[in-house]
Amino acid sequence: MNTPPAPDAGGPSDGGAPQSPLRRIADVLPSLNPTMSRVAEAVLEDPAVSGIESITALAERAGASATTVTRFAVMMGYSGYPALRGAIALDNGRSVQSGWEHDIGTEIRPDHAPDEVLGILAGTQARALRDSASVLDVDAIERAATAVAEAGRVHLFAEWGDIPAMRELHMRLLRIGVPAWFHESPQEAGLVVSTLLREGDVLLLGNRSGESDAAVTLAKSMRETSGTTIALHGDPGSRLARTVHIPLFTGIRNGSVWTQYFAGRASDTLVSSLLWVLVAQRRTRDAAISFLDTSILFEHERHEA
Repeated sequence: MNTPPAPDAGGPSDGGAPQSPLRRIADVLPSLNPTMSRVAEAVLEDPAVSGIESITALAERAGASATTVTRFAVMMGYSGYPALRGAIALDNGRSVQSGWEHDIGTEIRPDHAPDEVLGILAGTQARALRDSASVLDVDAIERAATAVAEAGRVHLFAEWGDIPAMRELHMRLLRIGVPAWFHESPQEAGLVVSTLLREGDVLLLGNRSGESDAAVTLAKSMRETSGTTIALHGDPGSRLARTVHIPLFTGIRNGSVWTQYFAGRASDTLVSSLLWVLVAQRRTRDAAISFLDTSILFEHERHEA
């Protein structure tokens, strides 16, 4: 069996930086004797429990004695089991926090109460809408609305988290009589672009990062058909923004954590909703392409009359 470095009062280190006890236990596990292996495996099996349970409880889970657990802790470079348990708990805390910050961000903490989370999310969305409205290129959205309102056919494409705003836009376009199809399969959308689209048609792409290979490829293919390409995106410098005819930056840049995505989704919905209303206005003014049924959307006009 390989022998770990001599223990110190707190725990093993590497150049002064504490070494992860869980990583070290996993590293030495293959070299341990059967008794010590059972202790190591018990720790690694449930690190969260190992960071808080008593020496007796760990010994029972491992099918070993408390003395063996103590010897294991010393062998790993700790002054005893309490020091090892504390290091495991600290390591767990770091891992949980790191994972939380990577996925959700730092604005919301694991210890926030539900009403605090609600307030933060509401504030995040309110700021996103305000910030988005202040920088939107309304002229570009108007050009996009005109193209969609006059299009022979409109095809919408989005994947994964970009789908909700675009799916709703698709349904609302259908509601006002726009011949529209929604695609979330790159293969299906690619087939449509290559075989069906023609001059006067519109390809509307939703991609927050602006770096989707599928979306960029579709936009490039559409250019060869003389149709119009429009993109709702979250990065003005992205490949997609540089490829389409009408890039619509929704005002909130693409983020790396969930709270930033949450803000971006709010801006996506704002822009897609504005686009839809502008399309509806144009189709209402033109009798040749008016609503299939205006009775619901403009009920208030009848009441006012």
